[in-house]
Amino acid sequence: MSIRPDNALMGATPAAPLQMDEVRVDPMLALRVPANLAMRREMLPFVEWRGRVHVACADVRDAASLGAIQRTFELPIEPVAADPDSLRRALSRVYGNLKPGAGSTPAMGKLGGRQADGEPIDVAGLSDDLLYSAVLRQASDIHIDPGPDSLRIRFRVDGGLEEIHRLPMAIAGNLTNRFKVLAQMDISEKRAPQDGAFRHNYGDGKTLDIRAATLPTKWGERLTLRLLGLQTGVLTLERLGMDAGHLQLFEAALAQPHGMILLTGPTGSGKSTTLYAGIRRLLELEALNIITVEDPVEYDIQGVAQVSVDSADKTSFAGALRSILRHDPDVVMIGEIRDGETAGIAVKASLTGHLVFSSLHTNTAAGAVTRLGDMGVERYLIASTLRLSIAQRLVRRLCGRCHRPGLLTATEAGALGRPEAAGQVSYTKGGCLYCGGKGNAGRLALFEFLPLDESWSQIVNRGAQEVEILAEMKKRGLPLLLDDALNKLAAGVTSHEEVRNAVAAW
Repeated sequence: MSIRPDNALMGATPAAPLQMDEVRVDPMLALRVPANLAMRREMLPFVEWRGRVHVACADVRDAASLGAIQRTFELPIEPVAADPDSLRRALSRVYGNLKPGAGSTPAMGKLGGRQADGEPIDVAGLSDDLLYSAVLRQASDIHIDPGPDSLRIRFRVDGGLEEIHRLPMAIAGNLTNRFKVLAQMDISEKRAPQDGAFRHNYGDGKTLDIRAATLPTKWGERLTLRLLGLQTGVLTLERLGMDAGHLQLFEAALAQPHGMILLTGPTGSGKSTTLYAGIRRLLELEALNIITVEDPVEYDIQGVAQVSVDSADKTSFAGALRSILRHDPDVVMIGEIRDGETAGIAVKASLTGHLVFSSLHTNTAAGAVTRLGDMGVERYLIASTLRLSIAQRLVRRLCGRCHRPGLLTATEAGALGRPEAAGQVSYTKGGCLYCGGKGNAGRLALFEFLPLDESWSQIVNRGAQEVEILAEMKKRGLPLLLDDALNKLAAGVTSHEEVRNAVAAW
């Protein structure tokens, strides 16, 4: 047995106990330990780093309990003193929602590589363990990829993929069929892509909505599970990364009785999350009749009538919109404006006294104006209805406990298209127990705001293109996406690499 306490690895002063409320626990480690042992002894394996499994402990001198946990792992363990109260909360989060007797289950044991070869695998238990592990890891997607000799399981966390484990290909068919049955797909159809959805119950009355999609590949069916609505609690404008100026502009647009607010950006840039945060802010301000049309509904929000557009039933956004406008809504949220018909109905709704939220696939805030024009919306209608256009991107947030200060080099500034920014304060990734050595902890958004008041009417009416609108924004001193990125870079909340990947290509 190899046990070496070393709190200096925490990224804090050696004497400081680990604050488990700020630590993301690796469920693949935690669930290999019997729940009764972990809860009774107040010990929680939470990350594998630098060749050791780190165990948060209320008492790092409890050699007997540490020895029991060491027998669960091939790697040596390293006890780390943790704040007792935060450790108890973490133990409750990990093990409190498990069924009696769970934790170190046969299925999870197989994931951990501890089950004897040839022993039957509990596929139902394995699928439940995967979903529960994804919840604990705060993953947005589960990817199950067949290969020539193994089945690869990956979670998408903070926009990046983490390989969780590799399983024998012998289990691939049964595991995929299990999820296909739950999602009401045809298990006999393996040559064509399929889509489905199901609701998974876990814990005490907690539910998780999941979208499932299969894709036939050379080595078998690939399965992707999208976990919807896991992080409803973060849907606030402040936590998204809006600075004071942006927040003021957004709230001014929310205060308008009618008009359109559009979010722009590529897929995966967090547009829907910002739309939901806006809806939640409206609900805090006053009692409103709010109806959404989405494909699919990603977050459940109490007090909002949410309509899911089902492509299998060939129900279009436009068709759903025509129906809900008869229900006297104050606010309408459209998941995405995809065509001219939907754009036309959205514009008419905003003209007739409704506040309309939606998103568009354009790269810049100015691009929303030209995109609507390309869809056939008359320029005078755009000028009359569009109140605010917001472009955004998502970047990984640096771990605040281990990020390292430095200066932006001339090469880095040039790569961002801002050579004059050379010498600006910049931060890079570190690595500590709080972030599991990754250097990142969550994500935040970069924003570009284009508030279209009356002073913009003439510019929009005359048919100004995106380049002209961008030039006018610079002339008026409106910060662009890159300006917000540089501000957040200097504040130490993200890194040059993240900014370059998110913004520089644009």
